[in-house]
Amino acid sequence: MRYDLVIFDNDGVLVDSEPLSNTILAGYLTELGHPTSYEDSIRDYMGAAMHRVHELVLERTGQRLPPEFDDVFHDRVFAAFERELQPVSGVTETLAKLAADGVPYCVGSSGSHERIRVGHRKTGLDRWFTAGRIFSSQDVGRGKPAPDLFLHAAQEMGVAAERCAVIEDSPLGVQAAVAAGMDVYGFTAMTGAEKLLEAGATELFGEMAELPGLLR
Repeated sequence: MRYDLVIFDNDGVLVDSEPLSNTILAGYLTELGHPTSYEDSIRDYMGAAMHRVHELVLERTGQRLPPEFDDVFHDRVFAAFERELQPVSGVTETLAKLAADGVPYCVGSSGSHERIRVGHRKTGLDRWFTAGRIFSSQDVGRGKPAPDLFLHAAQEMGVAAERCAVIEDSPLGVQAAVAAGMDVYGFTAMTGAEKLLEAGATELFGEMAELPGLLR
């Protein structure tokens, strides 16, 4: 394979969490008097760190979300994860292929470390992502679409940015990878191909089983 490091986004790429978390986020915002549909949540918040939710609500309404917002949201998401979360189809085989080929990989996620750990434990992906391979927006000052998280992951893994491939399913994540100077493979399971291309995706794929061949 032609890359020295593959950086995976987590939500929607490794674990099938985007439908669950965006349904919960839309419902909770609506409860709080900020009517939000599932489609709104996908459009505005998919791939973003929590601070984007606070910033957009404040910008649009002049109102701040309550101090307990993040904790309540995460409690609801984690409960849904325990009930329903599944790995993305084909991801285990893809990780096994990368490992067999000796290709280093890691996670670069907008989610918190706790969210990543909960999801990986529930889906069995924790065996593939051990300590030192998990990077969160909590580790840097700015989340996606800023490049900080991906640059941090590459630095910690000892790989130059131009030798990295990023696997992303959101326009915000694609923009972050492009800003970091990395090739980015857009996973179209949740987001239309045109939006990922507009954001700057290097290539597109619709099934995780396609990825190892693309990375060669």
